[in-house]
Amino acid sequence: MTDMSIEQAPPTHGHAPDPKAEARHIDNLKFAMWLYLASEVVIFTVLIVVFVIFRVNNPERVEEVHKASGLGLVGLNTLFLLTSSWTMVMGLLAIQKNDSKGLARWISLTAILGTLFVMFQYVEYSTLAREGITLYGDVFGMRFYAPTAFHGAHVVVGVLWAIYVVNGALKGKYSGGKYLGVEIFGLFWHFVDVVWIILFTVIYLI
Repeated sequence: MTDMSIEQAPPTHGHAPDPKAEARHIDNLKFAMWLYLASEVVIFTVLIVVFVIFRVNNPERVEEVHKASGLGLVGLNTLFLLTSSWTMVMGLLAIQKNDSKGLARWISLTAILGTLFVMFQYVEYSTLAREGITLYGDVFGMRFYAPTAFHGAHVVVGVLWAIYVVNGALKGKYSGGKYLGVEIFGLFWHFVDVVWIILFTVIYLI
């Protein structure tokens, strides 16, 4: 998706921009993102329900995995994502004040925190693998890795998207009156964070 398609309504062939058409364009883009996120909710819900059913029937196995992974490491990762939601909000506030450099700084922090999350998740997976907990090692592996790795893939996409936003901010593509692309990215990033809070609670805490 290009910046033209994100940030402004289609050209009007030399005529003055139509505020109503531009408003519809913005609403359509936000609706498209919400529709996409709704489809992702369905997928994550299925994965979570499958895990919950397994957990109810095999509580001892889940406790073994908890001891192997270490709650401290996962808790630190959760802190990274929670903090990244705050930096995302600060970035949006910055560009609403026409501060492109502030947007670049805050979204850069968001990308860094997302990268740290992925790195620490790799450490967790490596630790579990040494304990014999792999994707196809037993019935637990598939049920654990499916939702967490699927979420991790979303974080990777979010980090790449954040880098794209930072690049646009440095090039002056966003301003106090033109930041729809940042808002759309924010919807995706907050969704990723909320999903992780649910996964963290269901898989590691309950």
